[in-house]
Amino acid sequence: MSIAHRAEIQDLEDTFSLLTDWGDRYRFVIALGREVEPMDPALKTEDHRVYGCQATVYLVPRVRASQNGKPTIIEFLAEADAAIVNGLIAILRKAYAGRTVDQILEFDLDGLLQRLGLEKNLSPTRRNGLHEMAKRIRTVAHRHAAPSSAA
Repeated sequence: MSIAHRAEIQDLEDTFSLLTDWGDRYRFVIALGREVEPMDPALKTEDHRVYGCQATVYLVPRVRASQNGKPTIIEFLAEADAAIVNGLIAILRKAYAGRTVDQILEFDLDGLLQRLGLEKNLSPTRRNGLHEMAKRIRTVAHRHAAPSSAA
């Protein structure tokens, strides 16, 4: 994990640690969701739909292939029709967007979600939808991983 990535995740964890009440955390996740920019409606297709959440979610992975020996970077666009899910998308962006394939595959999302208190406080359908979004991003990363990273 890069220093900048570590700092961004630490900031998120620090903010959540200050919010001891689940209601405050919930409102903070919704506030994070306001960072999610609307997707082009043309991208909201069945191919980009993520199933498993009670909200309607679209996720479009984008790959910046390696150049000059630099690692492959994964970006993604995502949007949901529920404010809380957009907040979860914002958290996934902090964890995965702009990261190398190796960083994505090595990142402990479950650990982060536990530290943020999301694993125990999200409804099963929200948790499932979050894991389905992460699974889609990780699948793209696996496809672009070097043979030694894909194992």
